Amino acid sequence: MPTCTSVAPAPAEGDAFTGEVAPHLHVLYRTALRLTHEEQAAEDLLQDTLERAFLNFSRYEPGTNIRAWLLRIMTNVRISGFRRVARRPQTSSLEDVEDFSMYRAVRTEGIAPLDVESAVLNRIGEETILHAIDALPEDFRTVVVLSDVEGFSYKDMASILEIPIGTVTSRLFRGRKQLQRKLWDHARDAGYLASAPKVRSA
Repeated sequence: MPTCTSVAPAPAEGDAFTGEVAPHLHVLYRTALRLTHEEQAAEDLLQDTLERAFLNFSRYEPGTNIRAWLLRIMTNVRISGFRRVARRPQTSSLEDVEDFSMYRAVRTEGIAPLDVESAVLNRIGEETILHAIDALPEDFRTVVVLSDVEGFSYKDMASILEIPIGTVTSRLFRGRKQLQRKLWDHARDAGYLASAPKVRSA
């Protein structure tokens, strides 16, 4: 029978692990679902994350950001390919992203710049925004989810993803640009922009 090199925590540590992790399970599953796009894959990713976190719980420093620690493990599990589906996750080069500015687009539509967010974001609803986030390439989707959905700081995201803050900044900037375009196109196609206030002519 093969032996396991990792030593499982003692029962008391198991109770401590459950107490620390349980309040964050919904966040972990929500993030896993956004990373994988599939319920079963999300459950597998969450299970592997919890298993690895449990075996390495002795390395966690009590009082520090447990949510960031768990999400760092999740991203590492995702990258290392635990229970990876046959199709490799889609990635996108930073150089392939088309530049887009919602505020530049208003000049074409003639919408007053101060009314852009109310004309686009407030009209399409949270569900549409989340679907648009889900459609981003994984490199960008991850940082947008961590920043704009989960509220992590640039420093925390760099730690979770184990990449430089500059890379976080670049991916978030470009991910938001893609997200703006998707939301703008949706609002335009749905006719939400038709009744938006127009820029007054000089």
